[in-house]
Amino acid sequence: MLHEALSQIAADVDAEFDRLLALPGDARDPLYAAMRHAAIGGGKRLRPLLVTATAALFHVDRDVALRVGTAVEAIHVYSLIHDDLPCMDDDDMRRGKPTVHRAFGEATAVLAGDSLHALAFEILASSRTHTDPFIRSELIATLALASGPDGMAGGQMMDLEAEKTTFDLPTVTRLQALKTGALIAASVEMGAILGHIPPEGRAHLKGYARDIGLAFQIADDILDVEGDPELAGKALQKDADAGKGTFVSLMGLDRAKQQAGMLVAQANEHLASYGSEADLLRAIANYISERDR
Repeated sequence: MLHEALSQIAADVDAEFDRLLALPGDARDPLYAAMRHAAIGGGKRLRPLLVTATAALFHVDRDVALRVGTAVEAIHVYSLIHDDLPCMDDDDMRRGKPTVHRAFGEATAVLAGDSLHALAFEILASSRTHTDPFIRSELIATLALASGPDGMAGGQMMDLEAEKTTFDLPTVTRLQALKTGALIAASVEMGAILGHIPPEGRAHLKGYARDIGLAFQIADDILDVEGDPELAGKALQKDADAGKGTFVSLMGLDRAKQQAGMLVAQANEHLASYGSEADLLRAIANYISERDR
């Protein structure tokens, strides 16, 4: 089930980006080429899959959910482009190919990230995505909160500060809840928004998303120690080399693995009120702690 779902969402998101980012045939072509380089091919597409899998619980049209998932993925890809820049992590490889600033130059990389950020909200604001303006407004607000200073960008700032000071486990947990967890949580919540689920009815889904978001980062830290750089498609052990605190360095490898497993089990418990219609969400949770990249 999961393998087919991951393959399908990857193909569908690639097709969406291919359509949205067609070269205009003018002086902007290098910008579009850089966006395509980052957005098409590679990556797990976990966030759009969470959108579509959650929306499917409430019988939402998959094409609608796919557009919303593509918007979330645009934010994720923009964040990777900027994260890889020399002023941040200074990475050379991403998803098994040169980072955007290595392939196209720093200035174009900045513009490509900015443009993907704008594209995400352009998609959500379009009546093609949803006919209800109130749903569109809530989708926009949810993604904006998850990607700004109270979400992903705030976590990235904390990550930069981690190079200058020593963070304890609660602070690292907070950092990762913002940097990684916020967009994962938004993916699930946006699927529920599409299903017209009111905020008070989303508590169990929020709990699921919170737990898999933290488990995802713990698994990332474990892979940073035990993983294969070729499978990961990027350099590993950079946080450790920079002296940053990670879940593995603060908890130890065995305890980190136990914690990830506990969070996955807890995430699945949040789905207890659902039957087989939530099996894909359960499979995603299990995959998070078992993946090799």
